[in-house]
Amino acid sequence: MRSTCALRLALTSAFAVAVGLGGLSNAGIHAQAGARERTLFVSAVDSEGEPVEALGPSDFIVTEDGRRREILRVSRASESMDIALLADNSAAASRAIPSLRRGLRRFVAAMAGNHQLALIALADRPTIVVDYTSNRMRLDEGIGHLFAMDSSGMTLLDALVETSAGLRRREATRAVVVPVITPGVEFTNRYGRDVVDSLQRAGVALHAIVIRELDLASVPERERIVVLGAGTRETGGQHVTVLTESAVIPALEKLARQLSSQYKVVYGRPESLIPPEKTEVTSPRAGVTMRGTPARGQRGG
Repeated sequence: MRSTCALRLALTSAFAVAVGLGGLSNAGIHAQAGARERTLFVSAVDSEGEPVEALGPSDFIVTEDGRRREILRVSRASESMDIALLADNSAAASRAIPSLRRGLRRFVAAMAGNHQLALIALADRPTIVVDYTSNRMRLDEGIGHLFAMDSSGMTLLDALVETSAGLRRREATRAVVVPVITPGVEFTNRYGRDVVDSLQRAGVALHAIVIRELDLASVPERERIVVLGAGTRETGGQHVTVLTESAVIPALEKLARQLSSQYKVVYGRPESLIPPEKTEVTSPRAGVTMRGTPARGQRGG
């Protein structure tokens, strides 16, 4: 009888210890949940490139290196953005300048106030026309100072590297670089892959608008194509080609609508010492295209 009681007591004690350990384990999991959360800022657009509204967690699929992750929360993104506008004012852009000004002004009207914008000219060397500000009047004035420079070429690749370096010193959760260019001669000598790496290290999304098809006559121009292809794709941006100078105006207006309608998608990632190499966001809904950029400062974007 004593042996039976002792056995029951031992089993009861062991069960109590197991419950206690289980409680500690669950507490540890909950304590680590915040550390495992990762955030993507996602543009969801239809076949016309217009924002798709009223999406919920079931409308997003996030994978890391092919492994699907759990969507924890979805909301409208309200975090402020740093937006660098890179304007082509080289000799090749002389016909495009009037439309470029109108398009940039409409973009600024839609985005200034809630976000910090900078205007950078590309002729001969990257030149800051207006530093980051939310003041629409200052930006409008800077846009009015854009003129095509005679006998000048473009320095897009240098501007992307220098702008990325500047954005790395800033603290906004979201950052976007928007070059608007023509098929002008590219005067910089950088490898396209190095430029893409600089964009990724800065955590910025590259959205490029190109007026007419670009030339491939020289090595710098071929490297530029690499950046506009891989750079937009791998940072969650886009490469848009318009066929006429005037078409740049609705293209910039559409981009402003897309950026203003982004979703904040929070998902879970298991703890790992090795961050993923590739993060993708898609939708199970037909006809919806998604482009996502990780919140800046996260490992494994």
